[in-house]
Amino acid sequence: MTTNLTNTTRVAEAKRLVIKVGSALVTNNGEGLDTAAIGEWARQIAELRAPGKEVVLVSSGAIACGMRRLGWRKRPRAVHELQACAAVGQMELVQVYESAFSAHGLHTAQVLLTHDDLADRKRYLNARSTLTTLLALGVVPIINENDTVVTDEIKFGDNDTLGALVANLVDADCLIILTDQSGLYTADPRKDPRAMLIAEARADDPALEAMAGGAGTQYGKGGMITKVIAARRAAGSGAHTVIASGREPDVIPRLARGEAVGTLLVSGTPRRSARKQWLADHLQLNGRLLLDAGAVKALGEGKSLLPIGVVEVQGEFERGAAVACVSPEGKEVARGLINYSGGDARRIARHASAEIENILGCLDEPEMIHRDNLMTSQD
Repeated sequence: MTTNLTNTTRVAEAKRLVIKVGSALVTNNGEGLDTAAIGEWARQIAELRAPGKEVVLVSSGAIACGMRRLGWRKRPRAVHELQACAAVGQMELVQVYESAFSAHGLHTAQVLLTHDDLADRKRYLNARSTLTTLLALGVVPIINENDTVVTDEIKFGDNDTLGALVANLVDADCLIILTDQSGLYTADPRKDPRAMLIAEARADDPALEAMAGGAGTQYGKGGMITKVIAARRAAGSGAHTVIASGREPDVIPRLARGEAVGTLLVSGTPRRSARKQWLADHLQLNGRLLLDAGAVKALGEGKSLLPIGVVEVQGEFERGAAVACVSPEGKEVARGLINYSGGDARRIARHASAEIENILGCLDEPEMIHRDNLMTSQD
């Protein structure tokens, strides 16, 4: 469990990062939004944006902020009270983030997600398209769970897990979890003076969960165990995870420079194969696309599937469904998540992407299936 320069370099080379900030940090342990700390993280993220890195921020704090504004000292248990806290707190939380990033010339966008948004294929594609478009526009998405309308996520969910799922959603290279602890220790350092900081370990090391045992605070539901589980999830999509103190000076730029700060939990899975494995695990075919020879050749070269190369669409399915791509000889050459419903796909088949808007009245995506959502027979 020692630091490996190759792995810290891979963190430094990350082009797209998901940064998760916990409730204790955002609300200064429940005292109210820590605007100075939020401003400092915004400055650090702006420093990363300057050389072209893309950052998605997953922020806890809405319920904790709402508790403070409503004068409640203990986290309520009733679902409707938790939802009220989230609704009240989210207003202030977003205002503070927007002001902090505006000071550095950056726009932000609020995105509220539930775990169901990332499990349903249609909503998954919609969320992915929205986030990748925001990143292409230079916007910093601020993501939180949609605590005001869901129940199970408030009861069982946590933003560490959400951070890992978002890392998979946007194909992030690295997940950085900022917390009020310096990292993962061999035991709880608040109880055991012999506890030692773990500089580096494999994210799938089963011994980590025993070391991380323990509950969260009264302001958040996490704790170190949820961070270890989140790191394992992120590793499944090929992303490294760093767990570090959000109060460490310049922690984000230092990590981006390859400095060893906190605990690095390494993914042993190459990003490309991990992405393809995720697709393979989730694909239950709902239809078939018969392709011409040119489209088959394009897929073999790693390109997206365009509607002009689709000769026939078979089956009834919704946007985001899994479909097989079949050669003129009847051989399956790929499968993936389609950007259009069966009916719309039939209407735009054999047409150029530039014609989609005229045919359908709108343009969701220029591709029938984007290459990131395709798994070919060569993968």
